[in-house]
Amino acid sequence: MQKITPHFWFDTEAKEAAEFYTSFLPDSQVTNITTLHDTPSGDCDVVSFELAGQPFMAISAGPLFKFNPSVSFHVKCKTKEEVDAIWEKLSSGGKVLMPLAAYPFSERYGWIEDQYGLSWQVIYAGNTNIQQKITPVLMFVGTVCGKTEEAVTFYTSVFHHANTFFLTRYGKGEEPDQEGTVQYVAFTLEGMEFGAMDSARDHPFAFNEAISFLVPCETQAEIDYYWEKLSADPKAEQCGWLKDKFGLSWQVWPTAIGEMMQHGTPEQIDRITQAFLPMKKFDLATLQKAYEGT
Repeated sequence: MQKITPHFWFDTEAKEAAEFYTSFLPDSQVTNITTLHDTPSGDCDVVSFELAGQPFMAISAGPLFKFNPSVSFHVKCKTKEEVDAIWEKLSSGGKVLMPLAAYPFSERYGWIEDQYGLSWQVIYAGNTNIQQKITPVLMFVGTVCGKTEEAVTFYTSVFHHANTFFLTRYGKGEEPDQEGTVQYVAFTLEGMEFGAMDSARDHPFAFNEAISFLVPCETQAEIDYYWEKLSADPKAEQCGWLKDKFGLSWQVWPTAIGEMMQHGTPEQIDRITQAFLPMKKFDLATLQKAYEGT
């Protein structure tokens, strides 16, 4: 299975943001841009890019969803100078959530929302071996606060190659966080590292569709499996998107679509687009017929 891919929903800035991120993060590049025509949001740019060798996607699809800190991206750095350089880029036009400073867990760390509202945690990793430079971190707040451990157990049961390798809990005197809830947990799904945490503070946000996680599937059987396991809100099902029982958004996505979008003619891409727009769960055979014009 290919790696799970973080997906960003922008208003109009997907291309601009991808070019910005790839301009200063190492081993990064924009790999493909496709424009979808005649969608409910008008013409939408779909951008595939790599940051530090990791796959990401973004779409410009209107102002329906806004980024918030319930999902952030942890950037591990080998030197304090690298922390400062990345922080300088991300802080331009951004909003500081935790100042760049020394903390008990790192000599150089800061949490920031960039100019697009996307949250980043930039950290000096010290002598730690950095196997994955950028890690999505899920913050369980509000009605799902206290459910981090349950969620991680669920996700690692759904994905076939998954494990939890680090967990620390809140102790006494760390109110409003409840003793025993998850301060931080690190886990992998299909070889991709995630982080997660509970936060009982009063946060005016929750998971939404602005950030989703794309699950690439080779076959209809894989699509059916992940859809059945993950989808918990029929009202949120649209164009391969779903929400799980914790409110986190996923996209169950046939890898064939990416290949069709990258190599298809404008006419073929338009036919695929019109075929998948009415779908909830993707039907791979129908999409293939649309691509072939049969």
